[in-house]
Amino acid sequence: MKDFFKNIQFLFEEFFFLPFNSLRSFQEINWWIANGINFLLFLIGLIAFIYWMIKLKNFNDKGEENKEITAHSFL
Repeated sequence: MKDFFKNIQFLFEEFFFLPFNSLRSFQEINWWIANGINFLLFLIGLIAFIYWMIKLKNFNDKGEENKEITAHSFL
């Protein structure tokens, strides 16, 4: 059983984390390259948030939302 968990450790440390280890090594060369994945994920989240807010505004402007107290069963 101990070998099973050691194999899982090896798989994650040597295979799955390899891209992150390479990004960590870029830290010494260029900070912007090392944090590029963070900027990319932030940009995707920002675009999704803006899209969601626009859709909520369109839905609210049409007046289709049921705003009564009994509109939701949990209320």
